[in-house]
Amino acid sequence: MLNLRVSGILLHPTSLPGKFGIGDLGKEAYRFVDFLVQSSQQLWQVLPLGPTGYGNSPYLCYSAFAGNPLLINLEWLQSEGLLTEEDLNSLPEFPQERVDFDLVIETKFPLLKKACQNFSTQATSERLEEFEAFCTTHANWLNDYALFMAIKEAHGGTSWYTWEEKLAKRDAQTIKEWEQRLEAEIFYHKYLQSEFFRQWSHLKEYANKNGVQIFGDIPIYVAHDSADVWSHPEIFCLDEETGEPTFKAGVPPDYFSATGQLWGNPVYNWERLAEDNFQWWIERVKGMLDYVDVMRIDHFRGFEAFWAVPGEDNVAINGEWVEAPGDAFFTALKADLGDLPIVAEDLGVITPEVEALRDKFGFPGMKIMQFAFDSDRANPFLPFNYTTRNCVAYTGTHDNDTTVGWFEARSPEEQARVVDYLGCIAPEGIHWSMIRLVLSSVANIAIIPLQDVLGLGTAAKMNTPSQAEGNWGWRYLSDELKMGLCHQMRKLTHIYGRDPIPPLATEE
Repeated sequence: MLNLRVSGILLHPTSLPGKFGIGDLGKEAYRFVDFLVQSSQQLWQVLPLGPTGYGNSPYLCYSAFAGNPLLINLEWLQSEGLLTEEDLNSLPEFPQERVDFDLVIETKFPLLKKACQNFSTQATSERLEEFEAFCTTHANWLNDYALFMAIKEAHGGTSWYTWEEKLAKRDAQTIKEWEQRLEAEIFYHKYLQSEFFRQWSHLKEYANKNGVQIFGDIPIYVAHDSADVWSHPEIFCLDEETGEPTFKAGVPPDYFSATGQLWGNPVYNWERLAEDNFQWWIERVKGMLDYVDVMRIDHFRGFEAFWAVPGEDNVAINGEWVEAPGDAFFTALKADLGDLPIVAEDLGVITPEVEALRDKFGFPGMKIMQFAFDSDRANPFLPFNYTTRNCVAYTGTHDNDTTVGWFEARSPEEQARVVDYLGCIAPEGIHWSMIRLVLSSVANIAIIPLQDVLGLGTAAKMNTPSQAEGNWGWRYLSDELKMGLCHQMRKLTHIYGRDPIPPLATEE
């Protein structure tokens, strides 16, 4: 797929419409796949699919391996007798165009718990065997994750590094006692994961059968308060006594922030990871390949050198670059798994060394059209400066404003610079002009956020970097996927040679 001339749409599943307050893996997800097929799109790009914590960011999850239970479709559970019609009719009035995460959590988890209880007493032998097989296959991360979540709930949601010392440091006898005490709760979290993967796998299979591949996203870092850091503290830079990061991840001052971005994740102890040939990372990539076809590695440059901020600092500006063994890691990954469908998110402060690492392994980089108009003609994001087809072109990403919002926020002089390049603005609006520009580029892959296809303004923006709250909530309405949009996307996809190639006729 990475070597073909194709296009797709960026849409996180939480943004799907539906009556349960948040997008899920039900009928609207299948309807979106149908829209992609009818629009001649061959990729559905999603953000990380893990269980989100504070701020609801998919880039700060409780696990690098688990799926988000909030994406589980309740109607599916009702169809199997695990929930009743009354359960699904006794719902609050959810906002339709935004996710009220607190209300969704308050409403959905009790229903998921009820479904789990019914599953434990009513499931057929076949379903129980399927569940047990899932638990066995994913035991390398599932056991730690389910225990972590059960203990976390028993502690009122507090972070693992605030738990009693023996528990925080995983004393063997203490762990055994908690496993016995929380047996039912551990079963519940394993059930949620089995149900997420079952529903997601079914959706992915439907997409693949219809010629659509899932383009996933793997963050380089994991959340400090996660099952991964709690169960594998040795591979992170942590204070052995407090569990706090000795160095935190972020980036120096950039396009999005004058003081840099402080993400707060603990950085990796790469020396320790290298001791067993990066096995944790290799298992992580294997896990990702369980539910995506193509993966974008977020903050790829951190594999060549990463910005390490002292643990006591509250801003990123005082960090420093520290070299990382990216070459050794990707060599080990290739030796274990072969050539992989990896896209490198190579935005930000990119050096020749980062580019050399990306190019050595043949990973496509990213080109963001919104970044193309704020310097001179040598701007590498201008399409005529693309030096290779092996890249992925976007109008914008989840971290950018929508194209309409971006253009409206520009000064008249800055708008004129864009119009001069385009020649004119399409009658349908600036978003279609930028979509044309991306689709017509030489980039093998072109990705358009759904907000740009719909022509939405800043209110539909998915994320504002460095803003801790108020992100990730945008949703579209079911009736916004109009047939006219489908026809327009299909037309442009065909004009610029990105539509599916029909199979060759075979002789009888």
